[in-house]
This record gives sequence, structure tokens and C-alpha cells, in this order.
Amino acid sequence: MRTVLLALLEQYADWEAAYVSTGIHMLGQGKFIVKTAALSEHPVTSIGGIQAVADYTVDSAPEDYDALLLIGGMRWREERAQQIIPLVRHCLKNDRLLGGICDAAAFLASIGVLNTVKHTGNRLSALQEWPGTEYEGAENFQARQSVRDQNIITANGSAPLEFAREVLTALHVAEKTLIEDWYTLHKFGYYHASSHNQFVKMMEE
Repeated sequence: MRTVLLALLEQYADWEAAYVSTGIHMLGQGKFIVKTAALSEHPVTSIGGIQAVADYTVDSAPEDYDALLLIGGMRWREERAQQIIPLVRHCLKNDRLLGGICDAAAFLASIGVLNTVKHTGNRLSALQEWPGTEYEGAENFQARQSVRDQNIITANGSAPLEFAREVLTALHVAEKTLIEDWYTLHKFGYYHASSHNQFVKMMEE
């Protein structure tokens, strides 16, 4: 079974984790498992008040995984977030898929990860103004909902579906047409979805 790790900090953006995790489970049909990693063994509480006890701490996270996804939230600019860096470095060194959405994308920029890849975020200035940033990749910034370049996916905070679509596609969780149908249904609604929408048919079976 292939593993996807979600990194959660206190006040994580639960909606940014929801689409990608359910998409992996529903479309992956048992081929993938989603696990979470946090800074400690204590529960973390989302912006929406949902408490989660992570499967691992950043120090105990497994080395065998297919993707590391940093979920956005309110605490990525705090010094404690630096504890995630070894996990990010391991992911890059081993050519695993790395993702960051919202302020987690800005965190990746701040440690120099996005300097040589096309990427996005909430806005360019949010990446440039981070105190002590190592960001030098302004020429690679794209004002888009989500961007995938090489093995790195970034998205802004209003793009949990686009972020999820890029992750699902990069991991080959399902056929691309099924991923697109899943995205279309959740983005535009049930009544907009074509009668040939594979995901709708799958739910109705």
C-alpha cells in the first residue's frame, strides 16, 4: 500500500486537507493510505475546531512514503514550524512528491525550495516578505490556483480542489479522466456534471 503523509500544524486549514485525503481514498480504491504527522504527540486543532491526533511526530515519520503534503494554516510563520524542515529535505532528497498549499507554500519558499521551480502561492509579496526568507524565485512565480513543476506542487489557499487534482494526477491515483470528473463534480456541482461523469456513476452504483 502506498502512503501519503499530511503535515499538520496547530490551526491547520481542515478544508485544504479534506479534498486531497478523500480523493486519495475514494479514487485510489485501497491502493493508498493517508497518514498524518505533527510536531508532537499532542492533538492539533484545525481552524474549524476539529481536533486530530497525528499518526506520527515529525521525528517518528516513516521513511517509506510516496508524497509529503504540507497543509496550510495559521502557524507556518512561527519558529516551531522549522521542525518540519528535515522531513521536507528527506522528501526532496529521495525524489518523493512534495506539496504545499496556502501559507505552507510560502513556508517552502522561505526555505529556498521553490527557487528553481515554477510555483504559486497566495500572492508573490507573501513569499517575498517572509522574515529571513531564502526565497529567490520570483521569476518562477505564476498567478494560478495550483502549479506542478517537477515533483513539487503548490497552491493558494482558495484552491484545495486544484491542489488535490494535481496531487491525484501526479500520484496516478486513478485514470486522468476519472480524476477530472471528480474535480468537475466538486468544483461545479452535481447538476453541472455531465451524465457521462464517471465519478457520479461510481457513487450511484
